[in-house]
Amino acid sequence: MTNIAILTGRIARDPDTRETKGGTNVTGITVVTDRPARDKDGKTYKDENGYTAKESEFHRVTCFNGLAKTVGQYCSKGQLVSVQGRIHYTQWEDKDGVTRYGTEILADKVDFLSRGSGLSDDNDNTDAPEID
Repeated sequence: MTNIAILTGRIARDPDTRETKGGTNVTGITVVTDRPARDKDGKTYKDENGYTAKESEFHRVTCFNGLAKTVGQYCSKGQLVSVQGRIHYTQWEDKDGVTRYGTEILADKVDFLSRGSGLSDDNDNTDAPEID
């Protein structure tokens, strides 16, 4: 049995990086993917500008350790990335005792398909990993 997820999309907001009490680096990103929108008959249609209408989905992606450091340092909002990982489901109780559910992609690999702006204005990403 296999659990593999592959996404290609743009980062919706700058990465959120933190370190656990145990010293593990964790970075979260949100990747937006698009697909053609369909009408009630299942056919694609054009928007008001004449382009094929699209529906967007937002995917939570979590990276750990070295990958978390790299993504946190070199990725930024609007950057095009490809993510490979696995789907992970979580369940918890909120402060009111209501059971909540969540879904995220635990990333094994993140490919940079465009350059990010980095975390600081003086970073031109000249030391970023090469893009294939």
